Amino acid sequence: MLVWIVVAALLLLLLLFSRHPHFVQDVRHVRRRLKARRQIEERFKRNYLILDRFLEVVETQPHTPFIRFKDESYTYGDAEELSSKAARVFLQSGRVKQGDTVALFLGNKPIFLFLWLGLLKIGCPVAFLNHNVRSKSLLHCFSRCGAKTLVADEELLDAVEEVLPTLLEQQVHVYILADRCKTSHVDTFNDKMRRASGEPVPRELRSSVTPGSTAVYIYTSGTTGLPKAAAITHAKVQGLSLLFSFIGVTSKDVLYLTLPLYHSAGFLGCTSAIESGFTIVLRSKFSASQFWDDCRKYNVTIIQYIGEIMRYLCNTPQKFNDQSHRVRFALGNGMRPEVWREFLSRFGNIQIAEFYGATEGNFFLLNYSGKIGAVGRDFYLHRRYFPYSLIKYDVDQDKPLRDSAGFCIRATRGEPGLLVCEISPAAPFSGYERDEQQTEKKKLHNVHKKGDLYFNTGDLFTIDSEGFFYFNDRVGDTFRWKGENVSTAEVADVLTFLDCIKHVTVYGVHVPDQEGRAGMAAVSVTDGHFDSVRVFKHVERFLPTYARPRFIRIKASLDVTGTFKYVKMKLVADGFDPNRITDPLYFLDEKVRDYVPLTQDIFNAVSSGKIKI
Repeated sequence: MLVWIVVAALLLLLLLFSRHPHFVQDVRHVRRRLKARRQIEERFKRNYLILDRFLEVVETQPHTPFIRFKDESYTYGDAEELSSKAARVFLQSGRVKQGDTVALFLGNKPIFLFLWLGLLKIGCPVAFLNHNVRSKSLLHCFSRCGAKTLVADEELLDAVEEVLPTLLEQQVHVYILADRCKTSHVDTFNDKMRRASGEPVPRELRSSVTPGSTAVYIYTSGTTGLPKAAAITHAKVQGLSLLFSFIGVTSKDVLYLTLPLYHSAGFLGCTSAIESGFTIVLRSKFSASQFWDDCRKYNVTIIQYIGEIMRYLCNTPQKFNDQSHRVRFALGNGMRPEVWREFLSRFGNIQIAEFYGATEGNFFLLNYSGKIGAVGRDFYLHRRYFPYSLIKYDVDQDKPLRDSAGFCIRATRGEPGLLVCEISPAAPFSGYERDEQQTEKKKLHNVHKKGDLYFNTGDLFTIDSEGFFYFNDRVGDTFRWKGENVSTAEVADVLTFLDCIKHVTVYGVHVPDQEGRAGMAAVSVTDGHFDSVRVFKHVERFLPTYARPRFIRIKASLDVTGTFKYVKMKLVADGFDPNRITDPLYFLDEKVRDYVPLTQDIFNAVSSGKIKI
C-alpha cells in the first residue's frame, strides 16, 4: 500500500513539473519576497533604518572597502567618519535642522554618498537632482522638494549661477563642493568638511525619523509635465536594499556601478551594498571601452545595467579576453532579447536578472528563471500575496477599458495590458511631493471591485502562454531614450519659448537597432521660416542631451482631438522616414551644430547605424 502511495505521489510530481516546470523557482521566489516583507515589517516595528544597518556594517567590518573610485578607496569606517564630518558642517551652519530637506546637485563621486549618509544622521530628507537639468527645469525640481539648502558640484557652478538670483530670492543657502569660490552668496563646503569633527553623530539628532518618514526624493518624468519628486520613505529604501539579496549576493561581492546615483537604479546599488556589506566600484559615467578593463582591475563580480549599456558593450570590437573576468551576475532592466543572446555568447556564462519597477511604484518584477527577454513571471501565489493585474487599455483614448459594471477588464494571455498594482498598507504609494494632482492621476479606483485602489504603472505588458511577463510599451506622454525618461510636455514647453514656433507636439520614434525611442517634434512655424540654427542653440541650452529632439517635422498645422489634445498616433507611425512624409524634415547634426534637412542619405545612414545618434 505504501509503495502505491509513493508511486502516486511521484506521478503527481511528474505531472506537476511537466505542466509547471518553473514551479520550484516560483515558490522559492514568493518565499523570498514574503521573508523580505516580514523583515521590513519587523524593522518598521523597531524603527530600524538603512542608517542603522550602515552603522552595523561599520562596526562588524570597518576595514572592508565600501567605495572604490578611480585610484581612491574608502572603507566603511572611512565612510562613517566622512559622513559625520559632512553632517557637522550642516549643523554648524545653523541653517539645517532635523526634518529639513537638502538637495544634492552633483554627479557620480564618493562625496555624493557621504553627504547622503551625513544628512540621514541628522534626520534630513535628501533630494537627488539630475545634474543634466538646467534653468527652468532645475528650478522646478528644486522647488518641488521644498529644500532651503542646495549642495552642488564645482563643475556645475555655471548651472547654479544661472538660477542663483531666483534661489537667493527664495532664501536658499547654496554650497559648492570646493575650497574657494568667487561667486557671491555661494558658500564653500570642502574646506569646512576637512576641519569638522568625524566623531559619531548623536542619535537624538534624528529622533523623530521613522520608517514612514521620507528618506529621499527621486525625480521621475512620469506621464506628463515637468519632472516630479517621488517621495521615497525609509521603509521603501529598506525594500530597495533587499532586492540584491534575491540573487544571492554576499559581503565578498564587488558591484560595478556606472548608473547615475540620482536615479533609483543607481541608488538601489548603493543601498544594497550597505545591506549586504559589499564593495561598490563607482564610475563617474559609463565607458564601453573601459568597462571590462575596470571589471578585471577591481575583481568585479556583479554589474548593474540598463539596456543601452549592454548594447554598447556588444557593439565594441571583439577582444581575445572578452570572457576573462569574474563577473557572475548582471542585474538591470531594458535589455532586448537579441542583445541578451549576443551578450551571453560573447562575454560568457553570466546570470542575467532582468527586473522591472517604477521609482515611485509599489511593486516589482524579477526574472529569476533566466528566460531571455522576460522581466518576471505570472504565478498564482505571486498574485495572491502581491496583488497586481494586467488590464485592457485603449491607447487611442489613453484610458483603461471598463465593462458595463464599470470595472476594468483583465487582459488575456498574449494580449497587451496595463500593469496595475494594488495599493495597501503592505504596498503603499507615497506619491509626488507638492503635486497632489499628479499623485491622484497615478491611482486607479474601482478596478476589479468597488472601493479598491491600484497604482497605475503607465506601462503595457504581455504575459505569454508559459506565464512570462514581457515589457510592451509605455503609455501617455513619456518615452525612454538613452536610459532616461523624456517628458514630451517638458520638451514641448521648451520649444514653445521660441517665438518662431507656433505649435508643437513631441513624441518618440523607433530607430533601428536602438533601445527606446528617439525624440521627434512636429511643429508649425509662425512666418513659414524654420530658423534651424536658433532652434539648435535653444534646445542645446535648455535641454539635456537625451531630451533634445533628434528629428523635427514642419507641418502647416497640427491635428487635435475634441479635447484639444494633439493627435500623435499617425505622427508616431510615420516616424522620420522621408519616403512616407512629404513635410520638410530636419535632423539634429551635432557636428555642424544645426538642424539640417533630413535627406534620404541621412535617413539611410541613421537607419543603418552609420550615423550614431
